[in-house]
Amino acid sequence: MGEIDTVVPEQRTGAEGGRGRIPAIPGFAPGPHAADARTRGTKTTGSSPKAEGKALRDRVPRGAHDSLLLAADRPDAVAVVEESNAGRVPELTPIRVGRMAAGPFAFLRGSAALMAHDLAGTPVTGVGAQICGDAHAANFGLYGDARGSLVIDLNDFDETVTGPWEWDVKRLAASLVLAGREAGADEHTCRAAAFDAVGAYRRTMRLLARLPALDAWNAIADEQLVSHADAHDLLGTLERVSEKARNNTSARFAGKATGRDKDGNRHFVDALPVLRRAADAEAGEVAASLEQYLHTLPEDLLPLLARYAVHDVAFRVVGIGSVGTRSYVVLLLDHRGEPLVLQIKEARPSVLLPHLPKGFQAPDPGHEGRRVVLGQKRMQVVSDILLGWTTISERPYQVRQFRNRKGSVDPAALAPGELDDYGRMTGALLARSHAHSADPRLIAGYCGKNEEFDNAVAAFAVTYADRTEADHATLAAAVRSGRIAAELGV
Repeated sequence: MGEIDTVVPEQRTGAEGGRGRIPAIPGFAPGPHAADARTRGTKTTGSSPKAEGKALRDRVPRGAHDSLLLAADRPDAVAVVEESNAGRVPELTPIRVGRMAAGPFAFLRGSAALMAHDLAGTPVTGVGAQICGDAHAANFGLYGDARGSLVIDLNDFDETVTGPWEWDVKRLAASLVLAGREAGADEHTCRAAAFDAVGAYRRTMRLLARLPALDAWNAIADEQLVSHADAHDLLGTLERVSEKARNNTSARFAGKATGRDKDGNRHFVDALPVLRRAADAEAGEVAASLEQYLHTLPEDLLPLLARYAVHDVAFRVVGIGSVGTRSYVVLLLDHRGEPLVLQIKEARPSVLLPHLPKGFQAPDPGHEGRRVVLGQKRMQVVSDILLGWTTISERPYQVRQFRNRKGSVDPAALAPGELDDYGRMTGALLARSHAHSADPRLIAGYCGKNEEFDNAVAAFAVTYADRTEADHATLAAAVRSGRIAAELGV
């Protein structure tokens, strides 16, 4: 569905073969010689990806994406939260519930599983991409590349899978409506932000479809992003976030989170309930897992890490949806005592897996940390060079730099005049990410030139934002009644 059949013609030799008789190579697109197969009765579409994308509109009209039909057996919000708490550290789940209960936007951020359940009943074209799985508006941000420059992109991949590209677009659009409402924007502004995000996604995909393949792969450099997305009203906010991100480093975190013992050795200092120094046995197990981690890195990076020694380990609570999963920070020091902090974060199976449409069922990744890391590398233009994975007590973990000049825009704190700019910027970034795994010509052919798709998804976004507010109200009532334990304000 939406794919081009790869044809492998017969190989010929000598004069019969002639110049240019190159067989199709697995992993490459079929060349011009594939047309020969049609004369032998072998099935081939003979159409371009753009034409195939347009043809998909007959089966899935673009206007159909406004629909939200909730299943009769849809679980209530509290049941979903309770189910998703299974396997987490029990004493931390009230913090997670408290953070989700803070507001509808926070609830959405922590309920990717519930939205996946709902999206399973919505129309999809069948075109697959490496998707974030949790592409809400707060999961975009700044981070440092290997040379210290700041990059802006998607930055959370816990739920990444190969799935319907539409799911990421709809989650982004709905999150913008909720963020705008929390910021006090009127309904017209909130819907416009969702509409503009989808329009920027569509226009960016059309741009990428017109470019040579290599140019499209590296298109829309970050310094061009504001102009491309017409996000000039956002410049001041981005500059402030960038300035803060430049100071958000391992050294700064270590300076605040560590102290020295009587012998002058640096160690983490408890800051409960968010940071807890690991006991000796626990710290030893975490540190030992770094040996396996090193085998997941490119060999050219091993001499770099060989110049650091492990000094301490702490358990650290992270995020909203991730609260209760096991996450550690590891303090490394070089020969001068300069710190590098690694985060070792538990990688659970993607919550999207039970809800993916037929044809998208993913094979066993072998290791959930590997799934997260490879999905991130497939979607980002530039990734953390120290991304890897490991196993601790038979649980899979991902490993990455902690605080490598990270910064983010809080979409719920934006001025109304900035919300649509932020929507256009994130929509463009999402298209760039999807185009690394899905042919942009196919998606661009489906989305087309007019605003039919934009309007449909914007309508869905408003409807789903209303649904999320109702779900949040259910959770908040359960917290007040004592049905579910919550620790608020942490």
